[in-house]
Amino acid sequence: MMEENKLQTEGHIHSRYEDREDILGEHKYGDIGQLIFLVLFFVLWGIDSFYLKFSTILTDYIPIYVSAPIGVIFIILAFYISFKGLRQIFRDVRESPEVIRDGIFRYTRHPVYFGVILLYLGLSIITLSLVSLGLLVIIVFFYDFIASYEEKLLTEYFDKDYEQYKEDVSKWVPVPRSGKDR
Repeated sequence: MMEENKLQTEGHIHSRYEDREDILGEHKYGDIGQLIFLVLFFVLWGIDSFYLKFSTILTDYIPIYVSAPIGVIFIILAFYISFKGLRQIFRDVRESPEVIRDGIFRYTRHPVYFGVILLYLGLSIITLSLVSLGLLVIIVFFYDFIASYEEKLLTEYFDKDYEQYKEDVSKWVPVPRSGKDR
């Protein structure tokens, strides 16, 4: 219990999960950062894709009947992966904190963040907005930053168990492992 309190002071815990011993901390600016990028993405994507069409030059070469189905596939995957991850973290109550290795966490260490990135990618593909793809690069760096912070907390808490998990499961995209962190 003492280790858990130490972790909670280093990582941010939402008030609605303070009574859950199996929920560990996250970056204190993670939620506000995600909200800022969400709003920024939708504003820039919407303005560029539907109003100014400043960077949608690829639509002259790739028809909507090609880009839309590809983008929709990414969006469906995004919702599926994110839903599975959120459900597993917040619905399944564990007696004590543990490294989650089953379900969607067998394939990616950060399914919720990965799903959000896929959502942005899918929307960008549908309208072929290069501005939104450029912003997506920055968003990916942000998600990698907060994921790395959370992994630092998890490594401090679980030590070798989490280190082994990092060797076994890709950080982002499910790929065969070669023993290195991805």
